[in-house]
Amino acid sequence: MSRLSRLVFALSLCLAVSAPRLFAQAAPATQPPAISKAAPIATAAERAAADSPRTTPAGATFTIPSGWSMTTRGPMVVLEPPEPDSHLVIVDVPGAKDSDAAIAAAWAAYRPEAKRPLKLMQPQAALNGWEERKFYEYETSPNERATVFGQAWRANTYWVAILVDATDPTFEKRAAQFRLSMASLRPKGYQRESFAGKKAHPLDEKRIAMMKDFVASGMQQLGVPGVGFSLIDGGKVVFESGLGVKELGKPDKVDADTLFIAASNTKAMTTLLLAELVDEKKLRWDQPVTEVYPAFKLGDAATTSQVLVKHLICACTGMPRQDMEWLFEYREATPASAMKLLATMQPTSRFGEVFQYSNLMAAAAGYIGASLTYPGKEPGAAYDEAMRTRVFEPLGMTNTTFDFSRALKGNVAQPHAEDVDGKLRRARMDLNESVVPVRPAGGVWTSAHDLSKYVQMELAKGVLPSGKRLVSEENLLARRAPQILVGEDVSYGMALMVDKRWGIPILRHGGDLAGYHSDMIWFPDHGVGAVILTNADAGAALRGPFLRRLAEILFDGKPEAEEQLRVAAAQRKAQIAKERERLVVPPDPGEAARLATRYVSKGLGELNVTKQGPNVVFDVGEWRSNVASRKNDDGTTSFITIDPTLDGFTFVVSEREGKRGLVLRDAQHEYMFVEEPAKAGGS
Repeated sequence: MSRLSRLVFALSLCLAVSAPRLFAQAAPATQPPAISKAAPIATAAERAAADSPRTTPAGATFTIPSGWSMTTRGPMVVLEPPEPDSHLVIVDVPGAKDSDAAIAAAWAAYRPEAKRPLKLMQPQAALNGWEERKFYEYETSPNERATVFGQAWRANTYWVAILVDATDPTFEKRAAQFRLSMASLRPKGYQRESFAGKKAHPLDEKRIAMMKDFVASGMQQLGVPGVGFSLIDGGKVVFESGLGVKELGKPDKVDADTLFIAASNTKAMTTLLLAELVDEKKLRWDQPVTEVYPAFKLGDAATTSQVLVKHLICACTGMPRQDMEWLFEYREATPASAMKLLATMQPTSRFGEVFQYSNLMAAAAGYIGASLTYPGKEPGAAYDEAMRTRVFEPLGMTNTTFDFSRALKGNVAQPHAEDVDGKLRRARMDLNESVVPVRPAGGVWTSAHDLSKYVQMELAKGVLPSGKRLVSEENLLARRAPQILVGEDVSYGMALMVDKRWGIPILRHGGDLAGYHSDMIWFPDHGVGAVILTNADAGAALRGPFLRRLAEILFDGKPEAEEQLRVAAAQRKAQIAKERERLVVPPDPGEAARLATRYVSKGLGELNVTKQGPNVVFDVGEWRSNVASRKNDDGTTSFITIDPTLDGFTFVVSEREGKRGLVLRDAQHEYMFVEEPAKAGGS
């Protein structure tokens, strides 16, 4: 949700693609290699019936996603999803002098008329045989709803350029397919690194120290005050502790029992509850949800009828990520109202077509499971009790809770994030409270000690340390069965990612809320696992390198994690500084004077504007933030929230039927706030 949240797309690929909204650049000073003036010969468009390997004219290999079409013109391959508004372009530029020349040649071949200013060029970490990689980010305006960026990669003397020219809605819903093609692009003849058949080194004292040193270095480079983490080997915890502090400027240290919000890691625990219910014959994975919960309803009747129990949390139904409603209107929200909100949502892709993450669908999974466990009980109370008695207590997760007040009174890490000038600050908790009505999707508070117990159970295939079986192996493992593709060699099951990029299965899931970012990881064939919990937004950038470093230590992998970490930290700092250049803080007084004092959105409720001297605050009731103004290239003005962890909500000044308005968007939805008179007795 922050101005940097779109870095997650890149970091999850280990591509280091910081992908804010982008467009094509004006040609750089460096001239591109000569391109023949003769019209290149084009192949007929080919539509792929399945994910299929292909090569560029110069021999680089990649995968075309199922349902996409491919056209080759000279050195250029154009991949087009079913939506004709978007393209992924790969251009061979073997004679390029450098990355600028490669990118310029690619735009000249694809869209020579594109003349948008370059915003920021950043180095990327070497990867998959590419020795040098650069990422190009371009200026755009929010109303364009455009996602366009470029990359230039070199292997020996050969350059290839990748261009993404897409609309926001298409890019978000097909992000997994874009990820597949980009992550699979490799130099001709490159042999992928594989750990298949290798025995993992034991996590002895020396290797544990290496992981501790790496985490400490990552905290220092990224600016993360505190981390709780653990390491598991042979199914046993060999290390659990904390590094750093619970709160910036205070001496209290993080330890193994310090609580963090684990956010979406909650989802896997929710599906563990469902697996137990399948064992008890209270439901079946392949049973229509409407049979076990007749009130279940989506905005589309056909999709509703197709949803089986296993689909509730597979991210494969076509239901989009649509978080604004519960992020804005949670003060009076309940689990029951969250379930009703599903009935207002429409799918944006066909069932089973693409990976689209839905927190509300995951919340429904938990509440439906709870309704079968404690029929007639209020859904939230039923879920809390079911998770306590069926998951947390059997696993010995004695400090794990959904109770915010309990968590915040105890041994707890506080959230942090950078302010608008890049300085690390303690952040407020109010936005995180939005998860309470949808807590099966991400509301659990836990520690490195407690979360390790969950990972141990996964490694033991459902058996507890006492030898008692918590859940059948069959139904535990059913949660890992691929339901939809996330990227190359990465699939999503029931709230678990199965990653086989290095030739061995790695199970994992991450969690992200305001000021908290975490990951849980296990190597099922090797009896190894890990947990990492962080108390700063920058912690999101530590997770990928953390996994890579663990794999390097276990299997003598290529030393890539240190560079990934260094590059991620540099990118984050550069991105914040570049965004700051165009923000006016406090906001431009002339633009601020044009704001109404009260706006109302049908879907997101009230927004009140208050002025405190030169500062302007947007207050939605549940939370409030100072705003900056930004003059966009198309002449429009945006007001952008800037308080730590609340930053990045972008409201574009607009008008509707003669009334002042503000437009807020996520990638696939638009929300209009229209001015309304102030309520009697208040602003």
